[in-house]
Amino acid sequence: MKIPYPLVGLILIVFAFSCKTEAPKEIVIDPLSQHYDSALWPFYQGVASGDPLPDRVIIWTHVAPNGMDSTVNVTWEMAEDPNFVSIYKTGDVVTSGKRDFTVKVDVDALKPGQTYYYRFKAFDKTSIIGRTKTASIAESDSLKFAVVSCSNWEWGYFNAYDKIADRPSLDAVIHLGDYIYEYSTGRYGDTTIGRINVPPHEIVTLDDYRIRYALYRTDRGLMRAHQLHPFITIWDDHEVANNSYTEGAQNHQKEEGDYLARKAAAKKAYYEWLPIRENNLHYRSFSFGSLADVIMLDERLEGRTKPVDSLSDPTYKSEERHMLGTAQLSWLENNLKSSVATWKIIGNQVMISEVDLSPAYPNMPRNLDSWDGYPAERQSIKDFIINQKINDVIFLTGDTHASWAIEAATDFAKTYNPKTSKGAFAIELGTTSISSANDNEYHSTDTVKMMEQSLRKLNPHVKYLNARDHGYLLLTLTAKKSKAEWFYVETLRKQGSPEFLGQKLEFEKGKNQLK
Repeated sequence: MKIPYPLVGLILIVFAFSCKTEAPKEIVIDPLSQHYDSALWPFYQGVASGDPLPDRVIIWTHVAPNGMDSTVNVTWEMAEDPNFVSIYKTGDVVTSGKRDFTVKVDVDALKPGQTYYYRFKAFDKTSIIGRTKTASIAESDSLKFAVVSCSNWEWGYFNAYDKIADRPSLDAVIHLGDYIYEYSTGRYGDTTIGRINVPPHEIVTLDDYRIRYALYRTDRGLMRAHQLHPFITIWDDHEVANNSYTEGAQNHQKEEGDYLARKAAAKKAYYEWLPIRENNLHYRSFSFGSLADVIMLDERLEGRTKPVDSLSDPTYKSEERHMLGTAQLSWLENNLKSSVATWKIIGNQVMISEVDLSPAYPNMPRNLDSWDGYPAERQSIKDFIINQKINDVIFLTGDTHASWAIEAATDFAKTYNPKTSKGAFAIELGTTSISSANDNEYHSTDTVKMMEQSLRKLNPHVKYLNARDHGYLLLTLTAKKSKAEWFYVETLRKQGSPEFLGQKLEFEKGKNQLK
């Protein structure tokens, strides 16, 4: 008999005997039960929304089955007011263990630029109320996005998500990947505050990935951020395994089974647990009227070839090596060329600017897992942007566990002028980690500050670098200029934390120059 969610746990077989022989009853003890708020049953992981379009948005929840239910009937409701005085749309869906008892509805026929409220009902219980917003098609005065990446359960509480939730209005939270981490307990983290991975081993199977997502979604900050703002998400490597690519990963070994099967399981769990539209292709774009187009790239599983190990590899500069692959690269170029929006926002998992890391990592002067490891394809993107005279491109980047503000340039030592910004072809804004370790977890603050200064001196196109703090990037777009603000939380060691503004930079339309 197949056991529904959670599929991995301590299973006790209880034999009940009476005057007649009865079949044994199976009791599933949920390994996540210690993290649940009983008041939320059966919607322990709350609600979420995502992939906002002008006329539709995804709404999501997860239902804990009541006993051994093989299917669960769920009602959803959407209204224009938080009290649900008048239900705008409603419907019924059935979920089951085939999709881990998750519920995902693509609610259509909505109004553009409109705030909506939604909820779910099952077992005569009602979920918490979610708030979401469709994309605007009108000429907006401004757009505001929170930009995040890299949350690791064992490194601490997701307090930055909590502060994002407190913001009264965002057009979307752009998540650039590493939503979860695959490692076993203690492999990458600090468990002294009692945040222990479930399952405790490295996740490899579909059941493993499902439970790890369910664990992360019990964090209060992440639950609240999903509840109050729509997300636009893309995966990076740790949603599968460290330094993953189409045919393998650094953190996948033969004894862990077939990589392609692991990748397929990871992708299935991702689509079950994230409020994302399920298409054949992961990369996709969103229009926010005349002010911005958001172009989300898949730089891991769509076309990435195996990374090289060193700059001396004879294939390092080969045009046969790809980050995006031919089809996705063509799609990106078409989106950039056809865009009539003021700002072209590219959701970019790994850094595209050339950066010399030798002051901090003398044995690894370039990060070969980033675009520095795929110079031919990166050059083709730069050439396309320059030759097609595409202005006001902003790369939003995660992965590095550090904050960056860069006047994006390749061959910066030869062609870039730090005084005039000539030679920069775009702006690149890097968000730090929500909780995953940055350099401050391994070195003293003074040491990290010295490293930052050395890196900036060697890389004059880098206008801001913080490798010490955890938080998020707040991007505000207007027709003539835009603003990037890096907010940080004071601690990860306890739930709830004040935030502070670390840096604010502005840049004008038509100029790849940070002020």
